[in-house]
Amino acid sequence: MLEFTPVTPADIPQLRPWLTAHPFRSCDFSVGGIFLWADYFHYQKAIKGDTLFIKGVTENDMSRPAFSLPLGPMPIAESLALLRRHCRAEGVEPVMSAVPQEALQVLMDNGARRFTELTDWADYIYGIKALSTFAGKKLSKKRNHINRFALDHPDAVFSPVTAADAPELIEFYERLHTDADTSEIAAYDRAQTLRVLRSPDFYGFEGGVLRVPGRGVVAFAMGEPVGDTLMTHIEKMDHEVTGAGETICRDFTAMMATRHPALNYVNREDDSGDPGLRQAKEALHPLFMQRKYNVAF
Repeated sequence: MLEFTPVTPADIPQLRPWLTAHPFRSCDFSVGGIFLWADYFHYQKAIKGDTLFIKGVTENDMSRPAFSLPLGPMPIAESLALLRRHCRAEGVEPVMSAVPQEALQVLMDNGARRFTELTDWADYIYGIKALSTFAGKKLSKKRNHINRFALDHPDAVFSPVTAADAPELIEFYERLHTDADTSEIAAYDRAQTLRVLRSPDFYGFEGGVLRVPGRGVVAFAMGEPVGDTLMTHIEKMDHEVTGAGETICRDFTAMMATRHPALNYVNREDDSGDPGLRQAKEALHPLFMQRKYNVAF
């Protein structure tokens, strides 16, 4: 039997190897994807045969138990057999949630009965060269915002985030206008962002901060590299400062591309079905969508 225990931030050092050594570009298989959302999706962990099993709920139905795709050397047929036995003992249907599209076939070959696309939870994937330069016709409107920011604030400074920046970043984020942050998921995201800022080194994220002399912080971003993909988990800006959002996106992505030359893509995560987020992410012209599915056995 698999023995699951709740996922807590103290588990990050133990689970990090599984969350950085896999072939998927989905944000769900990263330190940020698991640990920032552990309370929201009720994640629990079990380790068997050097393979990591994550239990939670389906992304589109919080009342329905579900599992993530196992990560590790155990053959998929063996790991699925373990999950089926566990589900029989628990009296629940064997269901996997947030399964990446590229893993569907192997699950169908091993007994999956049906799958359903999670249309609101697909990740937006961009080329790292595009977002580190904002070059090209498609991004001309966004580049104009960057140019406006540079004209308005010629002395603005971008720098890597350090632990010493935490108090200033917290103060900036706490005073941002949050009238639109009324949804449960927006409130959760806000709480988790503050949690990261209060423990900047604990999660192992890298970050960048944009400052304007006389005004201080106007934007910051944080994320992590996983394989060939930069996972941008946090990006916050003062919307009253034109171009701050586009500038932090460009500068943070460029910094990470320089630090990690193997990066080819940027995952800016899903839109959770929010129309405003969807419009903003589509305006950056993703290369493709990382589609995800519920899979039942």
